[in-house]
Amino acid sequence: MPLAAALRRVLSKGYGARHLKDDLMAGTVVGIVALPLSMALAIAVGVPPQHGLYTAILAGAATALLGGCKFQVTGPTAAFIVILAPIVTKHGLTGLLTAGFMAGLILIGMGVAKLGQLIQYIPYPVTTGFTSGIAVVIATLQIKDILGLEVAHMPDHYAEKLGALWAARGTFDPRELGVAAVTFALLLLVPKATKRVPAPLLAIGAATVGAAVLHALVPGFEVATIGSRFRTVIDGVTVAGIPRALPSPALPWGAGLPSWSLLSELMPSAFAIAMLGAIESLLSCVIADGMTQTRHEPNSELVGLGIGNLVAPLFGGIAATGALARTATNIRAGARSPLAAVWHAVIVLLAIVLLAPAVAFVPMASLAALLLLVAWNMSEVHHFVGVVRRAPKSDTAVLLACFFLTVVFDMVVAIGVGVVLAALLFMRRMAELTQARAVLQNRDEADGRVLPARVMLYEIAGPLFFGAASNAMSQLMVTRGDTFDVLVIDLSKVPVIDATGMVGLEQTVASMVRDKKTIVLAGPLPKPERIWERSKLTQTREHVTFTSDLQDALSLAERMVGERHSAPPGARKSIPG
Repeated sequence: MPLAAALRRVLSKGYGARHLKDDLMAGTVVGIVALPLSMALAIAVGVPPQHGLYTAILAGAATALLGGCKFQVTGPTAAFIVILAPIVTKHGLTGLLTAGFMAGLILIGMGVAKLGQLIQYIPYPVTTGFTSGIAVVIATLQIKDILGLEVAHMPDHYAEKLGALWAARGTFDPRELGVAAVTFALLLLVPKATKRVPAPLLAIGAATVGAAVLHALVPGFEVATIGSRFRTVIDGVTVAGIPRALPSPALPWGAGLPSWSLLSELMPSAFAIAMLGAIESLLSCVIADGMTQTRHEPNSELVGLGIGNLVAPLFGGIAATGALARTATNIRAGARSPLAAVWHAVIVLLAIVLLAPAVAFVPMASLAALLLLVAWNMSEVHHFVGVVRRAPKSDTAVLLACFFLTVVFDMVVAIGVGVVLAALLFMRRMAELTQARAVLQNRDEADGRVLPARVMLYEIAGPLFFGAASNAMSQLMVTRGDTFDVLVIDLSKVPVIDATGMVGLEQTVASMVRDKKTIVLAGPLPKPERIWERSKLTQTREHVTFTSDLQDALSLAERMVGERHSAPPGARKSIPG
């Protein structure tokens, strides 16, 4: 599995000055879009805004250079908020960076193990359920800054969050709501007027300038800004907003090695980060392929994403994944290679160096309005409603369960329960595909096949695995009696058999042999046949044999019946296996 698969493919086909120009233009546009988003997402998680910018820089560049998708833009995303915010509450920034580092290791392991293709098997109701749930949580978290509520401590659980917001309703500030409303309106109207200027840049820039002018001209006009909310101490000097400093390397967990207790507590969250990161990133790659008629390499993308999540925490960056909206913007802006995403990271870095003082004046309500729009776009209400209206009830149940668990509990619970529910539904549906029937009369009216006297045919069609084996074998057991001497089990339509299916078959055969029945297993397909050989069923069970097809089995069964009834009373012919 080659690293840098996407970049290597681009360079092998030739890369010239025109391609570089297009990539620089696209990277500039995406960098401008990523700048306010990265800060807003870091704030929503509960850490200073510069950590979101560090994520866009480090993870964005590393994943682009080493990943398997030509146009992917990686950085902090809204989907991670519900996972990362509880980590910050319980373990602080150190725990957050450590969990992201651990997730990077898991992602690399997934890529090396070639699990990239398996992500596509996660059912649509699961992804839609927890994505819509995430959107609801993100929108709820923005109420505080949109309304200017003073909440001393935001609880972890959703119901408690609502209670805290309601309790703080008396601190509502109409000035904050006004700034948020203007920003939200501009975010909606700017794309309709022009697509040359990124809407977040123009909307938040206009709101920032407007709020600063009102603060200077109107006595008492004051709104919360990044500068008033966040302070950083550098060399003994307190800096408002984000520091004008490059990210510096440091171990996420501090000096020495992390404690085992910390790693144990963070492992479930790290696994959830890795799973959600893999799902969102590969989904973004699939959509990018559809937009550009290209093809990504999923395992290389997972390794690249894992390395990005290893590098970012070493420089203060939080967890990152492929960002669908930024990737689509990158494509529409004319990107030609992964170097566009690298340049986007450079643009964010330049913004830190050149624009850090100006960032301090950005209103918190404006960033909350931006995240509110992100949550709405993320919710995909029409898809959610479409599944509820048209999908089978079982899929709707999975969708609602994932949605409910994400909102009320967290993503760790939702992903685990959702995948298990989907797997159980899949097994039930597969089990329903396995059909079995007994044919005992002299003529099978279904296909005109003549059955010998004293012979019962038992047909199994479909996979014989643990979800279907019990039902298939139980139907056979109810046919036990003196109406037949030889049982032919037709396995020619059984494509798969697992250990449970094999045990169920062996137990059934043993029971039939105790009832003095002779068993013929007819026509197993190549893969199941190897299981029969390993089980040594004919060697360990007397009066059990195989034939290559059903017709041979019926002919053999007829001879067995004849030999059995031609034998002296009390004697029983031994049929060689």
